[in-house]
Amino acid sequence: MKALVVGGAGYIGSTTVQLLIETGHQVVVCDSLVSGHASAVDPQAQLVIADCRDEEAMDKLFASHEFDAVMHYGGYIEAGESMRQPGRYFANNIGGVITILNHMVTYSVNRFVFSSSAAVYGEPENTPVCEDAPVRPLSPYGESKAAVERLLSWYESRCGLSYASLRYFNAAGATETQGEDHRPETHLIPIALQVALGQRDALSLFGRDYPTPDGTCIRDYIHVSDLARAHILALERLGKEGAQSDVFNLGNGKGFSNLEVIEAVRKLTGRKIAVRDEARREGDPVALVASADRAGAELGWTPAITSLEEIVESAWRWSLANPSGYKE
Repeated sequence: MKALVVGGAGYIGSTTVQLLIETGHQVVVCDSLVSGHASAVDPQAQLVIADCRDEEAMDKLFASHEFDAVMHYGGYIEAGESMRQPGRYFANNIGGVITILNHMVTYSVNRFVFSSSAAVYGEPENTPVCEDAPVRPLSPYGESKAAVERLLSWYESRCGLSYASLRYFNAAGATETQGEDHRPETHLIPIALQVALGQRDALSLFGRDYPTPDGTCIRDYIHVSDLARAHILALERLGKEGAQSDVFNLGNGKGFSNLEVIEAVRKLTGRKIAVRDEARREGDPVALVASADRAGAELGWTPAITSLEEIVESAWRWSLANPSGYKE
């Protein structure tokens, strides 16, 4: 296929782009580079620097290519920031998708893979959480993902678009060439590694009073290469005759607390990780662990890297090789 990857210069997007190329697909990346890195994009992919909300730029992009499918990673991702700036998240995370979908309809591109989030579940009643659990987001970030999923069903019924929406929580780890480099960094594992490298004095731990065994919140960590593979399996499934649109959870089925992650980094690096206690952040659920049974049955996907130690080790290896992140 010839795929347009929106947000393909970001962490998960760039990993997917590389795997798409390795598996024989043609790729065009559209990224504003607000948080992505041009040097993260595989040189065999074409990079178009543009905001996907720019109607004129998207007209030019779709008119100059015959895309078979679109994969969308172009959302802002910080739940805490979304509590302070909800309008920014709704404008980009919903508005950007609408612009892309409208151009897909105009140019007869009918396959769409959406990078969603387990944040749509809010505070689930049961874990691991299944796809039929109530959608009750706790943050504008989660609400933006849930809103896109709702509107996708209308594009399917009224415009003939087929989609796969993939819900997951904490992408982590690195490949040999792709790693996590957000600026500023807000994710636990890379922040802990920055402390290990001496680039930070301490790690902020947001809340020790959650109703969990050690008082810190619990998340499902999935290796970024496993996530990339799931997105490609979902894309290829949409190309099969009779394939139905669907929502899939992606997860290891096991969660790790913040303190367990910090301890894993300490053991792996052999370095001290100073911790600074902070108050809970708004919009943070107690625990999010996803059941990936449907993805296993329908996509043939199971995570290849499931241990926290392997995930952390891959991120540490990339951080040692790229202590300042991507070179721009």
